[in-house]
Amino acid sequence: MTTVTHLECSVCSKRHEAGKIHNLCECGGPLLVRYDLKKARESWNRDWISNGPSSMWRYAPVLPVSKPSSIVSLGEGMTPLIHARRLGAKLGAQDLWIKDEGVNPTGSFKARGLSCAISMCVELGITKVAIPSAGNAAGALSAYAAAAGIEAHIFMPRDVPQANFIECSVTGAKVTLVNGLISDCGKLVAAKKDAEGWFEISTLKEPYRIEGKKTMGYEVAEQFRWELPDAIFYPAGGGVGMIGMWKAFAEMEELGWIGSKRPKMIAVQAEGCAPMVRAWEQGKERSDFFENAETVASGLRVPKALGDFLVLRAARESGGTAIAVSDPEMIEAGVQLASDEGIFAAPEGGACVAAARKLLANGFLKSREKIVIYNTGSGLKYLEAYSPAFPR
Repeated sequence: MTTVTHLECSVCSKRHEAGKIHNLCECGGPLLVRYDLKKARESWNRDWISNGPSSMWRYAPVLPVSKPSSIVSLGEGMTPLIHARRLGAKLGAQDLWIKDEGVNPTGSFKARGLSCAISMCVELGITKVAIPSAGNAAGALSAYAAAAGIEAHIFMPRDVPQANFIECSVTGAKVTLVNGLISDCGKLVAAKKDAEGWFEISTLKEPYRIEGKKTMGYEVAEQFRWELPDAIFYPAGGGVGMIGMWKAFAEMEELGWIGSKRPKMIAVQAEGCAPMVRAWEQGKERSDFFENAETVASGLRVPKALGDFLVLRAARESGGTAIAVSDPEMIEAGVQLASDEGIFAAPEGGACVAAARKLLANGFLKSREKIVIYNTGSGLKYLEAYSPAFPR
């Protein structure tokens, strides 16, 4: 199974022992899982992957779970990569693709990270978990915790989409609705976790959600026969999927599966909550807390992300950018994606379509470039966001 050697702090580079329960480094930095990729290269070949399961667990040697019996899977990963010809023609893109994460279990890409994190909870003997969430992460945690027989405690803003609240409740989680944002939910988890004996699974406050999410990078490489696209659009609330893909590309190069070419990594945010875009425009390495955050894309309503410096680093090192779009733009683009391609995307996916339109129009991207848009969730979970456009 796994080739894990240790955990490494993304800030101070301190090594931490694998196989132990960890949250953040002592310096406050997120921990990243490191592998013996030389060993993996000697015993694992990319040509063998197609013989593995049709899920993200086909990449098990570069995932942290050491015992197959610990894996908690609902079939997450290996999502469709769809050539969006009609939409591409309208946007001026000859080679546009949609990676549709909305077909994952629980309807979003969050299934990947929570499958991996809960599997590690099983392996490490953790029996109670807690998470602050803007919606979809809570739904995924609740489902995987239920499948593992682990007690789940959810803290989410009171105005989350109804689908998120119901899916958490129906899968048996203990849900607390909070008058505030995800940042307020995080404060409550931090205040109560020690007394309650909860393991906190906040974004990047444990090392394993990012490992599940990085499989989006392995998959896009495999689906394009180990040639990476020229540009990737990713909706960045916490931005962990983008951080994970950037990590995956480095791992694949060390494995000898890809070369040094990288896609332009483009972080997309909402104008009503754009801390990373503001930091990008100001040339800062980290963002400031975004006051009065508001957007219909609940996954983008993250006023301050712990891993913002890693998102901005990936955008900078890849020659990418960070861009914000308005709520009306993302909903209109989501409707266009659905009507042109039959993909009913979350507003976050619509935001990436709107961002692609802008960057193709201003010449940042060329029409001939191979462009991948990540739709991170199903539009069916955001009916409240779309309903004003279709009054009954």
